[in-house]
Amino acid sequence: MTTLSRRLEGKVALITGASSGIGESIAKLFAEHGAKIIIADIQDELGQAVCDDISPSNSIYVHCDVTNEEDVKNAIDTTITAYGKLDIMLNNAGITGPNKALITDNEKSDFERVLNVDVTASEESKYISGQNICIDGGAGIVNPAITMFKNQKHI
Repeated sequence: MTTLSRRLEGKVALITGASSGIGESIAKLFAEHGAKIIIADIQDELGQAVCDDISPSNSIYVHCDVTNEEDVKNAIDTTITAYGKLDIMLNNAGITGPNKALITDNEKSDFERVLNVDVTASEESKYISGQNICIDGGAGIVNPAITMFKNQKHI
């Protein structure tokens, strides 16, 4: 990769939900472009494996349930302790509800869990990380809408 294409050189990115799927691909792409990566997820073994694939010297795994404010704060603190800053907060974590045969089998708690992970946690993470994000030189907080729609059959 040429120097010109390493667009994230020197940046530090905290990515939730990066142990698999879209988040894993984003983490690997950001690393290819020169970013230091913090993978924040609840899938510990998968998250550590992604770090090992990227490079242990350029990535860190931290256990983080995005619905737990203390876990989110810990992930941000771990990022700043390790790399001295946070440039990019990418709130990618998302889930789908249980795959039940009939819509009438769904319970309100199923919907509330999806809403808490896919929407509420992303918004809360945005406010928590906003206090620590480095605004010098193009930092940002990203809440991809794809987490809310990634497993919808009609899309």
